[in-house]
Formats: sequence, C-alpha cells, structure tokens
Amino acid sequence: LALASAAAALQQLMATASSIAASIASKTKKKHFVAQKVKLFRASDPLLSVLMWGVNHSINELSHVQIPIMLMPDDFKAYSKIKVDNHLFNKENMPSHFKFKEYCPLVFRNLRERFGIDDQDFQNSLTRAAPLNSDAQGRTGARFHTTYDKHYVIKTITSEDVAEMHNILKKYHQFIVECHGNTLLPQFLGMYRLTVDGDETYMIVTRNIFSHRLPVYKKYDLKGSTVAREASDKEKAKELPTYKDNDFINDGQKICIDDDNKKMFLEKLRKDVEFLAQLKLMDYSLLVGIHDVERAEQEEVESEDNEGDDEGESDGGIGTPPDSPSNTLDSTKPLSPGEFDPTIDVYAIKSNDGAPRKEVYFMAVIDILQHYVPVKCRHAGAEISTVNPEQYSKRFYDFITTILS
Repeated sequence: LALASAAAALQQLMATASSIAASIASKTKKKHFVAQKVKLFRASDPLLSVLMWGVNHSINELSHVQIPIMLMPDDFKAYSKIKVDNHLFNKENMPSHFKFKEYCPLVFRNLRERFGIDDQDFQNSLTRAAPLNSDAQGRTGARFHTTYDKHYVIKTITSEDVAEMHNILKKYHQFIVECHGNTLLPQFLGMYRLTVDGDETYMIVTRNIFSHRLPVYKKYDLKGSTVAREASDKEKAKELPTYKDNDFINDGQKICIDDDNKKMFLEKLRKDVEFLAQLKLMDYSLLVGIHDVERAEQEEVESEDNEGDDEGESDGGIGTPPDSPSNTLDSTKPLSPGEFDPTIDVYAIKSNDGAPRKEVYFMAVIDILQHYVPVKCRHAGAEISTVNPEQYSKRFYDFITTILS
C-alpha cells in the first residue's frame, strides 16, 4: 500500500510538472498589450526595446509558475511566445508589431538559480536601462551588448546556434548540476527570438566574463594554436583589441596566480574540456582579460583631479558611454582597488604576491557551440586535416597549462 501510494504521488507530481511545461510551451497571442508597460522600455535600437519588454514580460510570467521539483524532458523543447500589436503607443521606441519567443523558460530559470542569479536582479539588469553597445564582434558577425550594469552580455546568434544549443542543453544542464555551477564554461541564462518587420533575430544572454567595476586593459582569445593566430591590424586599431595566441607568446605574457588558484582553475578546465569533447564540440577559446590594479588607481587619481567630469565617469570599463546609468543596484560596502565580489565576478582570480604587477585576471571558455564536422582544409598551400574534438581539447588544455605561472 505504501509503495502504491508513493507511486501514485510520483505519477501525480509528473503530471503536474508536465502540465506546467505544457502551459509554458503554449503559443500565447495578445494584441494591443497594456500600453503603460511598453512605455518603460526605451533604447536607441528598437530591437533592444523589444528585448527589454520581452524579458520583463517573461520574468513576470514565470513568477506565477510553480517551480517544479524536477525538470521534465518536455521542458527542454518548450517555449513561450507572444505577439504584440502596438499601433499607437510609443512608436518612436517600440515597433508597431513584434513577436517575442523565449526558448525553454523553465530550464533557463533553473540554470539562473544554479548560477546564484536571482530572477528579479536578472530582470532589473536587462530592463532598468538600455543595454550598452560593444565594439566586439563574433566570427559570424555576431553583435554584442552588455546590460547597463555590465553584469550580463547579450549576443546575437544564428539559427544554427539555437539548434546546437537545443542539442546540448540537456547535457549542459546535467553538467552544471553535477559541478554545482562551478565551471569556466559560459553561463547560459536565457535564449530568445525577436521578430520585427518580418526579420528574425536570435539572442542569448550570458554572465559577463569581465568585471562590472574593474576595467580590463588587455584581452586575449587563446586556442592553443599558432596557425594564423595574430590580431589583425584592423583589430589592433580598436580601443581594446582582442589579441591572440602568437601575440600572447610574443608579449611574454604570463598568468601569475598562486598554487591553490592554479590547481582549482586547471581542475575546472580539465572537466570542462572533457565535457566539450564528449559532446563533439571544438574551436572554443579561453578569453583572458587583464586588469592592472596600479594603472586603475592612477587613472582614478587623475579623474578625481579633473573637477566637473564626475557625471561622465564610469568604473565599468573602457568605452562606456558617458551617459550610462550608474550601478545603483550595488549597495554593498566599497571595495578596495583590485578587490572584487566573487559572487558577481565569478571568473576573476588575483595575481600572486610574487607577480611583476598586481593584476586581476578574468578567464573563461567561450564560443562552445561549434560542432565537429570532419573536413579537409588548406593552409599555406598544403592540405591538412583538422584535429578532432579529443585532440583539440588536449592541445587546448596543454597550452593553457603553459601560460600559468
């Protein structure tokens, strides 16, 4: 009787979870949506206004959905979708007609929770003020924005990326559960499709690898290869170029961290690349950002000497527009130079005491959605086979071990 009762309870629980997933997945259409809500979201790019509106709507809707005890298989296929006809109100900021689709809402909410991110904070970051432009550009022409408080990055992706994300999402979620969110992989927090004037744009939100308050002065994209791995002249002309493997070697750069941090970092990296190899993913990179503590202190002294520039200052990094909203969400005690909150700057590691310069390093694995396809390629007139995911992961890991000092 006890077993039968437990089985019946479990069956009822699964039915309840499935009905929740079904309600999330249902295609919702609402016309002439509440005007005062649309009014809140203003960005110079109408697409960003739609994103802000959509995330706000999505988080509000999710707040009314009971959190299931466990995710069901259907949750990894689910979506919520809404169509808005906004003929008259705020047309200078919002398109007259648009659609907003969120993929796998319960899965990404669960991931945010496992990464220690409160949904209300996530909503505020994406909707309180317009996201900021970034001059970074992905290899497929992807565009990047950061939220106004620089806690999160918004990246445009392709429909192929969306399909690959769906392919790996269940195993990615399982991996995040098993490692308790302690990983160097991207923290995927939400995936959306925005349709404006018939054009579809896909976006994914991740945690910012770099700090919201410690500016990065130099950054590298490292793959563990030396073939064509130098920053172009066009890239070097940018305010904050992304340098590559050969640049890192030629600069004599080293990541100077203590033995405990080195051990923890390499253990995370080993598990991460083994996971990526199992999924047949490759061509990912280690993004490294370097904050120079003494340079930041000097710049802060100089900025304090310039009376009248206070309103234009930002401590969030290079290239921030002067009219960006200040980070009003952080009410914690002020941090000393080079100090950071490890619950926010989760990818940050301090340099060791014997380092030539006092620095903070931000390091994470990026661009993990490239699935392995065996092909031949040509380089310098010779035909060579590309390495497979296992070889790539080993070469990548071995190279990263050599740059840590």
